[in-house]
Amino acid sequence: MKRLIFIFVMLCMFSCGDYIDKPKNLIEPEKMAEILADLAITDQAVIIYQNKNLEEGTRFVLKNHQVKSDDFVESFKYYVVKDKMKDIAEDAQKIVLKKDPKADKYIKDRLKNSENLPALNR
Repeated sequence: MKRLIFIFVMLCMFSCGDYIDKPKNLIEPEKMAEILADLAITDQAVIIYQNKNLEEGTRFVLKNHQVKSDDFVESFKYYVVKDKMKDIAEDAQKIVLKKDPKADKYIKDRLKNSENLPALNR
């Protein structure tokens, strides 16, 4: 009986391998970082020009990178579940800083001003 329970427990442990399957049109991490960087820049443009539509900017970025929105969403989910999104986001931040060197000073100033705030308010 103990062997049967042991085998059942082992089957349950090994049957649950992945939470999410790899998408068939997975976007490479480097390209994903470029897309996220462009989306961040587009998002800032929408804040500046408030009468513009964020959705149009997102469509433009995805079309510019020749990526379908469904592929982007599935790849995003996959990287989040696989805990790879942090590295991709850091690469995207480097790309943004390379495109706009003034952004580095802005980020440092914002962080310096928010040092006195509790962690949840930053």
